Order: sequence, then C-alpha cells, then structure tokens
Amino acid sequence: MKYIVVTGGVMSGLGKGITIASIGRNLKNKGYKVTAIKIDPYINIDAGTMSPYQHGEVFVLKDGGEVDLDLGNYERFLDTELTRDHNFTTGKIYQAVIAKERRGDYLGKTVQIIPHITNEIKNRIRKVAARSGADICLVEIGGTVGDIESMPFLEAVRQMHREEPAENIVFIHVTLVMEDLQGEQKTKPSQHSVKDLRTLGLSPDVIVTRSKTPLHEAAKEKIALFCDVPQELVISAHDANDIYEVPLVIEEQGLTTKLMQRLKLESNFEDPAWKEMVARMRNMKDEVKLAIVGKYTHLEDSYLSIFEAVKHGAIECGCKADIEMVDAEDFENDPKELEKLRQYDGLLIPGGFGERGTEGKIMAIRFARENDIPFLGLCMGMQLAVIEFSRNVAGLEGANSTEFDEDTPYPVIDILPEQTGVADLGGTMRLGDYEAILKEGSMAEKIYGSNYIIERHRHRYEVNPEFVERLESFGIVFSGKNKNRMEISEIPDRRFFFASQFHPEFKSRPGRPSPPFKAFASAMKGYRKAREGQ
Repeated sequence: MKYIVVTGGVMSGLGKGITIASIGRNLKNKGYKVTAIKIDPYINIDAGTMSPYQHGEVFVLKDGGEVDLDLGNYERFLDTELTRDHNFTTGKIYQAVIAKERRGDYLGKTVQIIPHITNEIKNRIRKVAARSGADICLVEIGGTVGDIESMPFLEAVRQMHREEPAENIVFIHVTLVMEDLQGEQKTKPSQHSVKDLRTLGLSPDVIVTRSKTPLHEAAKEKIALFCDVPQELVISAHDANDIYEVPLVIEEQGLTTKLMQRLKLESNFEDPAWKEMVARMRNMKDEVKLAIVGKYTHLEDSYLSIFEAVKHGAIECGCKADIEMVDAEDFENDPKELEKLRQYDGLLIPGGFGERGTEGKIMAIRFARENDIPFLGLCMGMQLAVIEFSRNVAGLEGANSTEFDEDTPYPVIDILPEQTGVADLGGTMRLGDYEAILKEGSMAEKIYGSNYIIERHRHRYEVNPEFVERLESFGIVFSGKNKNRMEISEIPDRRFFFASQFHPEFKSRPGRPSPPFKAFASAMKGYRKAREGQ
C-alpha cells in the first residue's frame, strides 16, 4: 500500500480537502485505484450533531456515516463511495481505546497516548486502506500543525514513516502564501509552519502553497531554500475559476509524475474524461438562475453538495447555473418579497432541521406551484411541499408536521411508529442507503430510467401514510416508495414539480450527475427559453 499524507499549516480552511482530492483525481486518471481517509482532531464521535455553522454541511455516506464535508469532495473527485471508517476523530479513537481498556485488552498496563492511542490510529489507517483494495491511500490530517489536538495523529504518521519502506509514504504540506499591500508574496508563515512540522519529527516531501495568484518564482525559490524541498516540488495551488480546475492546475506543474517517481509507480494510461468535463464547463454559453430558499443563507458550505449537484446537472445540460441564496424568513416578514421569485428559472428547497423559516419555505413552494416555476424539494423540502399541498389544495387547514406542531389536526408529516423509542440523537433517523420502488410511467421512473433506485437519507420524519390516498385524490403522486414510506412526490400537471425524501445530491458526480438534478437543470433551461420566447 502507498500512502500520501497531507498536513496543513498557517491556518485551517486552506483547501487541504480539495488539494488531496485533486491529487487523488490525477492519480486515478493514471489508472490507479485511490481511496481517502479524513482525520478530524475534534472530540466529537462524528459530525452528526454539529451545526452547519461549525464545519459546513454534514455529508452522509452509504452506510449512514455522518461525516465532514471533505469526504463529499473525495467522493465527487474520485467517483467512489466511502464508509464511516474513512473518517475518524479524536472521539472515535479515544472511545475505542477506552473500550479496550475496560475489557482488559491491555492486560493491566497503564494506557497512554504513546503507544496505545498512536497504535490505534496506525492500525485504523492500515485496516481501512487494506479493506478498500486501493493502490494508494490519501490521508488528510485536519486542522493545523501546532494544534494541540492533532499531536497524536501527527505522531502516529511519524511512526508510520519509520515503519514503512521509503517508497511507500509521501508527506505533503499545504500552506498559505499571503500578499502584502504591494503585491509581494510573503513566505515567512510557510517557513515557520514547516519549522513547526520538523519539531514533531516530520519533513515534507512536497509543499503545496495556497495563494490568490500563481506563486512567483522568487517566492518558490525562497520556500524551497528555507524549507529544504526541491524547487520543482513547491507547487502553486492558486485560486482557480472552479474547484474542478484544480486537478489541471496541479497536473500542469508535473506533481503527479513526481509523486509516481517518489512512490516508484509506473503508468502510461491517461483517462481524458476529467479534462473533457472541465472543457465542457468552460465552454457553456446558456445560463439558468436558481434560488435556494433556506435558512443558512450566509454560509454556502451548509449546502455544498447541493451547489455541486446543481453544477453537475447544468454541465450535462450545457448551461451554467447562477445560484442565489434566499432567506426564507424574508417571506414571513414581508409576503410581497415572494414576487422576487419570478426572476428565477427554478426554486430549490433543501433539507434541514427545526422550525425556523419553514413557513417562509412553504410560501415559496406555493408560489412555485401556482406560477409553474420548476421546483425541486429535498428531504424537508419534500415534507414542506406535502404540507403546502395539503393546506392549499387538499383543504386540510392547519396541516403540519408533528416536528413543528404536535397538536396539528392533520399530521401529514410524522415519525412512523417503527422509528420511535431510541434515545440517542441519531437513533431515530433514517441514515444512509435505502431502496425505493418507482411507479410505472411516473416522472420519477422517466428521470431515473428505472423502477428501482438506491439513495441516501438523513431524516427523522416521514409522510404519514394515513393521508396518502386522500392527498393523491387531489393530484399529487407519491411515485417512489419504500414499503409504507413515501420516497418521492411529484405533481404531474406542473412543468417540473419533484421532491424526494432522500438526498440525491450526495451521490451526484462531475460527469455523472444525479438524475433529479439533471432533470431539474433541463427543466430550468427549458423554462428560461420559453420565457425568452425562443
């Protein structure tokens, strides 16, 4: 097994995840099977209970793992499916070690950071890598060198460097290069970051610099000199127009070839699909304008997978998506604000938890339905679409979800009986892959080209099956089902009105978009042309 370990310096949030995903993409283009591990030094067991304001969206894996959004980038760039074992935290590591101590696995020894915690980290990295069947395992250590919580992980990979043959492990350090008011690129923070890394017994083989503009030759020479890295292994990962261009930026500097030489890998294979996808993206002329009506409007990372899935669908349809965030509470404060939605070619209501903004979202859904604007609802977006239809079409005044109103006369959204009785915060949720059977001749079946699908879930509440027959008599169709659970709803007499209880955005990939997002992009493009009279 070959390992590429990526650390970060100067500050967090530099883009290590995109860097490592881009490196992995380029190695995959060479024909290698690549997997990835994300290490998060926080003490939480996983990201499931975190607010989006902390680390952005919670990404859900096929086995129900709730993880850091970087794993979403890994899956999209590498076109692979990972598991909860590919993301481990300080909490997970300590929980496992303490459980072993309680069982007596350590035979009465004093349990310490070294060797017990570090051994647990090394064993997990190696097991995950081996189980994946990959040729190369990418390991990202979250946070910044110097953070106290990341010390055990850095010590663990230092030990791996001792234990593995030299050609089996490479260290990449990602740092920030800032510019002063005169435009001079400052390398001192990078130098200090590498110095801190060395005090821990680690020396980078490659330094990747993040900067607004391409790294100047003088700055590259200085970093190479003071950080003791060959100049050709100081790589500029400057800002690109789109994250999918980053693999090409890195590839142009020859990093993939240099890594292969260092790891003693050889390949003459070259998959052109990624370059072709980026070329299509660059050459798009048509544009559609989409409104995402949500409550985390000041933090786009809260809806990162949705942004990317919309992009994937738009690229396939030959258009660019101009996405704007709209605060649902604006409509609650002033219903006249709804008129602003006429400027958009589509309206999307994302998933979420909690009551804040829900009435504003329901108002937006009604506006989309009544004005026949293409609509896509995801998870809570589907639940709110069902509530809106129940109130305003089926005449069920006061219909609601028991999440928001336990005393609603028409609980069209509720927790189904088999989901109750579990105390843990994640225990009442449906998480990860579930199958659905699609109704013959439905929009859903046409979109997927199949009557059987598997999609990822993250929710507690469901459409109440007791109201399904009544609602369908008014024109809504529940076209996807998992036993008595409603997975998809659609309104056939609308231009495009489609909502899913699951999260199709989690399985969308560049060049292989999620079917609902591709269909939604196509509907938006058609609606725009119809409005322009083409």
